[in-house]
Amino acid sequence: MSREGVGLFSGFRVLGRFSGHVPHVLRYHGRHREFYVATAVGRSVHTYNVKKLGIVSVSNALPQDITCLAADRMLIFASYDNILHAFARNKEVVHTYEGHKARIHLLQPFGDHIISVDLDNVLIVWNIQSEEEYLQVDFDKATFVVSALLHPSTYLNKILLGSEQGSLQLWNIRSNKLLYSFPGWGFAVTTLAQAPAVDVVAVGLVSGHIIVHNIKFDETLMKFQQDWGPITAVSFRTDGHPVMAAGSPVGHIALWDLEDKKLMCQMQDAHSTAIAGMSFVPGEPLLITNGADNALRVWIFDGPGGTGRVLRSRMGHSAPPTKIRYHGQNGEQILSAGQDGTLQSFSTVHDRFNKSLGRGSINKKKSKKKGLKLDTMALPPITAFASEVAHQSDWDGIIACHQGYITCTTWNYQKTSMGAHKLRPEEFSKYKPIDIYATAVDITSCGNFTVIGMSTGQVDVYNMQSGIHRGRYGKEKAHEGAIRGVAVDGLNQLVITAGSEGLIKFWKFKTKELVYSTELSSSPSAILLHRDSGILGIAFEDFSISVLDIETRKIVRTFSGHHGRINDMTFSPDGRWLITSSMDCTIKTWDLPSGCLIDCFLVDSAAVSLTMSPTGDFLASAHVDDLGIYLWSNRSLYSLVSLRPLPADYEPSLVTLPSTCPVQDEDMSGEEEPCDEMMEYVTPEQLEEQLVTLSSLPESRWKNLLSLDVIKKKNKPREPPKVPKAAPFFIPTVPGLIPRYIPPEEEKDTQSKVVNLGVLAQKSDFCVHLEEALSTNEYEVPLDLLKRLGPSNTEIELRGLAPEGGGSMEVMLSFLRMIGMMLNKKYNFELAQAYLALFLKLHLKILSSEPNLLEELSKLSVQLEDTWIRLQTLFNQSLCVLTYMKSALL
Repeated sequence: MSREGVGLFSGFRVLGRFSGHVPHVLRYHGRHREFYVATAVGRSVHTYNVKKLGIVSVSNALPQDITCLAADRMLIFASYDNILHAFARNKEVVHTYEGHKARIHLLQPFGDHIISVDLDNVLIVWNIQSEEEYLQVDFDKATFVVSALLHPSTYLNKILLGSEQGSLQLWNIRSNKLLYSFPGWGFAVTTLAQAPAVDVVAVGLVSGHIIVHNIKFDETLMKFQQDWGPITAVSFRTDGHPVMAAGSPVGHIALWDLEDKKLMCQMQDAHSTAIAGMSFVPGEPLLITNGADNALRVWIFDGPGGTGRVLRSRMGHSAPPTKIRYHGQNGEQILSAGQDGTLQSFSTVHDRFNKSLGRGSINKKKSKKKGLKLDTMALPPITAFASEVAHQSDWDGIIACHQGYITCTTWNYQKTSMGAHKLRPEEFSKYKPIDIYATAVDITSCGNFTVIGMSTGQVDVYNMQSGIHRGRYGKEKAHEGAIRGVAVDGLNQLVITAGSEGLIKFWKFKTKELVYSTELSSSPSAILLHRDSGILGIAFEDFSISVLDIETRKIVRTFSGHHGRINDMTFSPDGRWLITSSMDCTIKTWDLPSGCLIDCFLVDSAAVSLTMSPTGDFLASAHVDDLGIYLWSNRSLYSLVSLRPLPADYEPSLVTLPSTCPVQDEDMSGEEEPCDEMMEYVTPEQLEEQLVTLSSLPESRWKNLLSLDVIKKKNKPREPPKVPKAAPFFIPTVPGLIPRYIPPEEEKDTQSKVVNLGVLAQKSDFCVHLEEALSTNEYEVPLDLLKRLGPSNTEIELRGLAPEGGGSMEVMLSFLRMIGMMLNKKYNFELAQAYLALFLKLHLKILSSEPNLLEELSKLSVQLEDTWIRLQTLFNQSLCVLTYMKSALL
């Protein structure tokens, strides 16, 4: 079954992915007069403008993750494995270069050519346009393993190669000759960078040394050393300041003064991982850096001492997110807690609205002094959190519990920082036990209180504004086992707790009294409350799911079908769907009213967390070993989607995760015929012959048929119509009940002023079809004609059935039989009543004097009585049930 054609959710875009381990590329657009930076994110290339760091374009995805990136004036080159591609307009692949046997790890644009080096030590020069090999050079791995590549400025047709053995070689590509060999400095070359001065290059070594060397005279000009490991990137300022920046594997950047030949300053913890790429913007005091920590930063050097500050940045989680939840009711912010210990907010509207609330810390001041790497005050990653927008501008609105940690922390969304309070039970205020930790949290809808569950079974209430402990549920413990979930209802009346021993307990929020306790079939792993509808989703350790109604306190639905631990659940805003994710890599949607599975799809890596937008337009998911937050659009809002139950043997199809660029949902109707499930349902005229069916006509067509004379009297004009000065031209019409224009050939016959009495006595179509129906007994055609007419025309037609109106007794008999047929088949029921009532009002005198018509009327009377008695019985039965439901105490 095609997933795209019938799926409830389709991939839309990914949030929070900005950079990878591949060095970025800086480009200048001459026509726009603007600098752009391109980064490799997974299988796509993202292009940002340096001015605002806004995303400009996202390339089409390659089959595998990009491992190497380069760019010239027109094209962006990206490679994966042993294949090289060229992107035009930052979007589509226009050239493909195949010929390498091993993975490409170095790229260098070279005029009309592109140079690539693979891990087998093979260098190939490609012609960009023709995609042909211009030159191939094999180097001996024993003597020269290529590790860096550079085209020195003004050196025509020449490239400089660095090796792992430490030596450098200058080659002429056109003549394929080795021009000069540099002995090196005894350490492997990691990077080469062109200095602003001609003939001068910077050589970064694995030992942490940076050599500024003149390659024309083979003379070392200056030498620097860093203690942070190998040099990962080197760049020079070109705005008049003789400064060189060097990156390290630990994320620090050193700035070297080339005039005084000394260290000018350090930028520690510029990234939490190695500095992958670093480049100064030509002619501006701006430095662009990126790293594998999923961050892209622009630094500006405008302060004293030559140090840089962050001017603009785009950053996501540096480790996979573990829990995501929508914040607020507008569906525009998603709060995300990651394994990197940070809490971040991602905007579904634009990246510029993203916020980082920072990393959890026991003591902020000490953490700042020690720095990122040596920080012993950092809190463990957040495992669960709850947020509320009410009062978030007055005090903290987010509560979070940490992995294996007893203290819960508050966070402030407005200040984008960790909050004022650290909440833990009073008996543990002086010491911290190792084996006791917080497991579940919830915050009240008013934002005043938070409920925290512990691994010991304790459940405590704290005030969010003051941080004061406000009570505990149960004498000492609420449960014998660990707390697996806590929830507060929307009116602060009930607190629901779930324990690992298999009990769900209901407590009064204010008095802390136990109201009700129910035993579950298995140990619960998590609970989720939909406050508006009062339904509680319970995930069990046996991979099943139950839904409990908190009003009746009974389980109303049970679902099974997952084959792995249930990671997360989320309700749709209206409470009709429960969406679950499991370690079996499936995401399933359960319809609560019908109790059926209506959607299921498979993803590459299991979804660890799910959240549904409060507006119902997106489902967001976070996945195992993935830094992004993926948005799935709800297709039922904008297209025809089958919500029929899936069969028991349904095999879900694998769906690829969406990329950064929003996906437009294609209309499949023009490409292929829809399946049987997706065919639009056409309602039959009558569902069952036993059912009384009404017509779909508006009430104005039949309700006032008996009051037409009163309506006409009310609508009678007070003054006679005035004759216009110049009478307009009228198209001649044929006399009769139904106005019809005279065809051109008939116009000549009507010029005579002698009145044709045959024309005046012409019968209407309704009368003609009624006469035909006497013999054929088919009354659908005259009935359809009557249904098309308005109230006034209906009265004219029925008045014309009598002999003095141009009709006959046979036509009147046929009309009564038509009414009998409608009552017999039980459809158009209200029309049959209205038409019969009007017919009796108009022709009562004639009917009473004709025995044939009286006999037909007596048959109709019996039919009417039988049908009405049956209907009245059903009405009385329904009214009785409704009255009982209103008055009975259930």
